[in-house]
Amino acid sequence: MAAGSITILVGTTKGAFLISGTDSRDGWTVSGPFCEGWPINHMAGDPETGTLWAAGGGDWHGAGVWRSADDGGTWELARLTRGTMDDWAENDPDFAAMINWSGADLPFADAFSQIWSLGYARGTLYAGTKPASLLASTDGGVSWERIEGLTNHPSAGSWNPGAAGLVLHTIVADPSEPKKLWIGISAAGVFATEDGGVSWERRNRLSNAESCGDHDHPAAPRDGEIGHCVHNMMRAPGTGDLLYQQNHHGVWRSVDGGRNWDDITEGLPSTFGFPIRVHPRDPDTIWTLPLNGDSQGRYPPDAAAAVWRSRDGGASWQDLRQGLPQQSCYFTVLRQAMAGDARKPAGIYFGTNSGSVFASLDEGDSWDEIARHLPTILAVEVLDRA
Repeated sequence: MAAGSITILVGTTKGAFLISGTDSRDGWTVSGPFCEGWPINHMAGDPETGTLWAAGGGDWHGAGVWRSADDGGTWELARLTRGTMDDWAENDPDFAAMINWSGADLPFADAFSQIWSLGYARGTLYAGTKPASLLASTDGGVSWERIEGLTNHPSAGSWNPGAAGLVLHTIVADPSEPKKLWIGISAAGVFATEDGGVSWERRNRLSNAESCGDHDHPAAPRDGEIGHCVHNMMRAPGTGDLLYQQNHHGVWRSVDGGRNWDDITEGLPSTFGFPIRVHPRDPDTIWTLPLNGDSQGRYPPDAAAAVWRSRDGGASWQDLRQGLPQQSCYFTVLRQAMAGDARKPAGIYFGTNSGSVFASLDEGDSWDEIARHLPTILAVEVLDRA
């Protein structure tokens, strides 16, 4: 990936794909699938070196993280846990030979089945697992250690799974303070550390409990907290700890690093959705993609797609539809499937479970479909080597 290039990293149910564009953010070409068809839940890239990572797995493969140092030309796998294929191979020499199975011990045995998220900050690569735990690697994903401070959190015994299981799906780093990190777990909520993972604080408090006492949805805010099924979370640019999250029941804003959360859902057509995106320079500009509801089909309201943007930190919202399907649109956009670049104007990208990737080069005002007919898209990230 040459300097000036931009690459959309796409994780799908059938491997990883790369969508490469020019410095002008056009001429998009799709390559893949990579990673031997593994389900890839999330991807990450280092803009300084161009190194790519793709993480996923499942019951069959076990969990692992793939790494490419040559623009996706070749990939190396760090297998972390066993899968059903290991059980088969142990009992069938022909099958073991067919898949080139070595029988080597894996570092985490059968402790988790998938990697659900990646985060790269200041030379450390983080990975979130299912069931929920947090791993860290300081050698580019070759070897891993579990962050025991989170695993041993006093509340761990009370964590309840979401519909997809107990997953650690969001990892947010502070770019200026390497020991500060936030993570999201469904359905245990937001946790933060300021000492590199030694200790963790659970941060789900409502800023105004009295205003949220009449919801009957099981994931709604109650008991002084916003609801523990956080779907996605981002930190805004700047020196403050301004966070935004899309929860199972609403969109929320915190000006104090998650210690208190304000409901900013009013003006949106639904309380339900998965991704949230923050502008790379303006902390008050955010995007989300509401769906019609968790039990109503999980597609855009009225089957007409729209990304919703706020320019004032969630005080008001505008629907952005130009170039998006406005009839018979039943796709879902999952929690890690919206990303952005830091160019001017900022580019926004999202992928659908129907295999399309849409791009906006004018901060959401208009959209183009830059890829279609991919497998179910689980994650979209951007590697920009401007």
